Amino acid sequence: MMRCAQEELRSLRGNPVPEDFHGGKLAAVWDRARKSPAFQGLPDFSWEEFGRLPVMTKDQLKADPWNFAVTGVSGAAKYYETTGTTGRVTPTPRLAEDVIWNTVSVAEAWRTILHDDDRVAVLLPSDVVPVADLIVSVCEYLGLPHSRLYPFATGISDWDRLLAFWENLRPTTLFVSPGVMLQLTRLLKQRDLMERHSGAVRNIMLLGEVSTPALRARLGQWWGADAHDASYGSTETGTLAAACPRGSLHLLTGTNYFELATDEGLVPLPAKGSGRLVVTPLNLYARPMLRLDTGDDVNIDAAGCECQDPAPVIVVCGRSSETIRIHGAQLNILGVENAVYGATEATGYLVELEATGDFGRLLLERGIGADRSAEPAAIEAVQRYSEKELGLHWDAVAFVNSLPSTTKSGGSQKSWKRSNIRVVEQA
Repeated sequence: MMRCAQEELRSLRGNPVPEDFHGGKLAAVWDRARKSPAFQGLPDFSWEEFGRLPVMTKDQLKADPWNFAVTGVSGAAKYYETTGTTGRVTPTPRLAEDVIWNTVSVAEAWRTILHDDDRVAVLLPSDVVPVADLIVSVCEYLGLPHSRLYPFATGISDWDRLLAFWENLRPTTLFVSPGVMLQLTRLLKQRDLMERHSGAVRNIMLLGEVSTPALRARLGQWWGADAHDASYGSTETGTLAAACPRGSLHLLTGTNYFELATDEGLVPLPAKGSGRLVVTPLNLYARPMLRLDTGDDVNIDAAGCECQDPAPVIVVCGRSSETIRIHGAQLNILGVENAVYGATEATGYLVELEATGDFGRLLLERGIGADRSAEPAAIEAVQRYSEKELGLHWDAVAFVNSLPSTTKSGGSQKSWKRSNIRVVEQA
């Protein structure tokens, strides 16, 4: 199975995926899906039948996840669940085939970033969700020394243990959520250890939540490293896109068939466009899914990346359900974080708003050792950016010494509204 995955994915690497390839893979996953209760009445595969198949929603999947599965827990090689922060948890069994195909596809995509002399620190949770297991499997596949160093493993690892471990491992690549990376950065600056611990780090691979360009640029500046949006996907689907050395996120078109839900309806993946991403993962075995609406708003551009990968570049704007409105302006995580991290050196933020949307205040976490005399200019820069790009003038923007740790817990909560938005009442 692993050799088959290697040969297939390497043959596609650097080349556009032909339609007949997708046709054959879709026919195979279609046949596997027909073994589940949800899809057992499907006719034989054809492009016409595929086009007539209704899109499945995440709500349908969450309502009865076992209806789409072809195996139970006892028949699975691994068993995970989603975090449940956007609704009910989704049980997710995985067969060996699921694990192998996902590992090989991601590892082959990351070969252009990871190197033979890398030492990897995995600052991600190992429980319940598959993300840390995936990184470890990729490291084993590529033969890279690695350690799990999640700082919130109660009784085993904390920040002090992590920093002591760091002295020996001297990691060159970090796999970490943006929120945990911000906490680590503040801690090192507080202890005057930033230069010592950042010296060997070349790559910061951000995953576990939406990673915005301005935040990546700011982290790269602070660490003197390349910060990448490492991957995009979900527990249910596996990995859908992976980073390239030029800072783009490329759809994994060799392991997924993508469509876009637009105002004009569902369309094949265009060369350029915006909408909600719909995916049929081609190598799911325990729970094959057909035409799943991810709920994520995305921008697609296949115009060409400097890395020469022909696969379309994707920018994930956030979940459709995660937008907020203030003074009539619709905001998502991408717009707000580009304002915060693009215009300031804040290490976190919190949006306070009235339920009616008639008031909005932006609280910025002051960086360690920051020059307070520069804050009025930074606040003005945030307002200028917000007015120009977001169509919003904040009622107030203010710096504070620290914000609740939940504002940096997106890697575990995965919900922007839960971590960085607070509804308040004005007196």
